[in-house]
Amino acid sequence: MQVQRIDHVRIEISDRETAGEWYKKVLGLERHKQLQSWPEDPMGPLILQGGDGYSTLSLFARDCKEPTRDSTIAFRVDGKGFLEFCESLDALKLKATSGGVLTRTDVVDHDVSWSVYFLDLDRNRIEVTTYDYGQVKEAAS
Repeated sequence: MQVQRIDHVRIEISDRETAGEWYKKVLGLERHKQLQSWPEDPMGPLILQGGDGYSTLSLFARDCKEPTRDSTIAFRVDGKGFLEFCESLDALKLKATSGGVLTRTDVVDHDVSWSVYFLDLDRNRIEVTTYDYGQVKEAAS
């Protein structure tokens, strides 16, 4: 057996509809068209998909507890998308992992990639990252 790719990541959220709209607004994730009936079950997931049409997140409505580990869901984008995301930070008013509002000063230079870390509505850790290092560095100069 050889794994083809990660199919989806399961996260617990307090409200599927609210979280689904948040992920659409912030990351452009849409409801998975073929799996739209699954959230009809109160215990079932709301499945979101990325632009490639593959499943990305399974949102399960649960009583969310404060995260106790440093688990992070990372979304890869190209350099252009990363720069566009950084430009939208003022309007999005996302919560930084430090607790304040996320700004461009929170962008992390990993020497081979760039990342920005923030929290969703239920304090799940999210990362947007790009490996188009030179493109972002040039734009930041």
